[in-house]
Amino acid sequence: MPRWLIPFIIFTLLVIAVEIYTFQAFKTISKSKLIRFSFLAVSVGIYIYFFVTLLTYDRSNGQTPQFQMAVGLLLTFSIPKLVIILVLFGEDVYRWILKLISAISSDETRSLVGRRQFVSQIALGLAAIPFVSFIYGIVQGKYNYKVLKYQLTFDDLPEAFDGYTITQISDIHSGSFTNKEKIQYGVDLINEQKSDLMLFTGDIVNNKADEMDDWIDVFDKLEAKEGKYAILGNHDYGDYMDWKTPQDKIDNFQKVKEIHKKIGFDLLLDEHRYIEKDGQKIALVGVENWGKGFNQAGDLERASAGIQKEDFKILMSHDPSHWEEKVKNDDFNYHLTLSGHTHGLQMGIEIPGWIRWSPSKFVYKQWAGLYEEFGRYVNVNRGFGYHAFPGRVGIWPEITVIELKKADNQVI
Repeated sequence: MPRWLIPFIIFTLLVIAVEIYTFQAFKTISKSKLIRFSFLAVSVGIYIYFFVTLLTYDRSNGQTPQFQMAVGLLLTFSIPKLVIILVLFGEDVYRWILKLISAISSDETRSLVGRRQFVSQIALGLAAIPFVSFIYGIVQGKYNYKVLKYQLTFDDLPEAFDGYTITQISDIHSGSFTNKEKIQYGVDLINEQKSDLMLFTGDIVNNKADEMDDWIDVFDKLEAKEGKYAILGNHDYGDYMDWKTPQDKIDNFQKVKEIHKKIGFDLLLDEHRYIEKDGQKIALVGVENWGKGFNQAGDLERASAGIQKEDFKILMSHDPSHWEEKVKNDDFNYHLTLSGHTHGLQMGIEIPGWIRWSPSKFVYKQWAGLYEEFGRYVNVNRGFGYHAFPGRVGIWPEITVIELKKADNQVI
């Protein structure tokens, strides 16, 4: 028996159960066979499209926009059905409890039928919220760029850098893009910040260097007063697709590195640069990807060789697990770390001052936004692009602007 057969059978049974429950909800509130069976036909069609896409997926081509759309449609139609199941199953449990307490009369049965219709209406109404949200996320949400601004104060920031501004972008994932006008809008918004320094924290492609070919003329327009610097992310190594030969992967990786030069970025490969201003300086450190449990190419010690402990340091490290596992407790004192990688899973709920949640938090302790421990900071950028799911729901694409301030200059 093939190893995949039992999981496939279990998954199929779950899908059938989901569809039965959902169909019952439509059947309860609508007498129109056209509506009920149109819904069923759409559901079956999406499953067929997804599985055909999955079965014909060619890892040598990497993750294409077509594959992402199949994933997007599946999630858009599946998650609302889970909402329906939760509501209707809860009502079923309640009804079963009543049956255990007493026998149900005919009048009570009629009231239960009416209640079932009411509950089905509630379930479908609640399910409409994620459905509309996912549709919006795929059509427009992935271009709903947000500029997030932070002011960070440090006692030992060199005087010349008081008020110095940094724009951070991350996770471009150019292989996912389909709309040049929208991407150009995002690039223009980055330039509107007019920051002193621009830092890109990795994942310029999904897998292949040629994914960037149609976008170089857009991203080479990025501007910063005093320089643009970049590091690599986990997707830039080409590890998530099959290559015809090992040399093809090596050649692709070289081309990925060359992309950064084409768009005017100085790529730091376990290196550092000193940024000088009015005779003073800060150290900018860039490491290759380092992730907890995978792709630990980065060498922080090598990247920092030649830097003094008392220097003010900004570290670019793609995966925030690096900060949690290695950086925040390092006595060398990296004042500010800039990361990306998580995308905030591209879906969640963020209402300032009230709630901030995403499934990403179950994987990464620092999953989106600014965090501080021991007077050291890490900013986890939510990403400029998108990957796997072709949209964003509640977790919007981010442009981060950080202003550095010296504590002695603060007005008390």
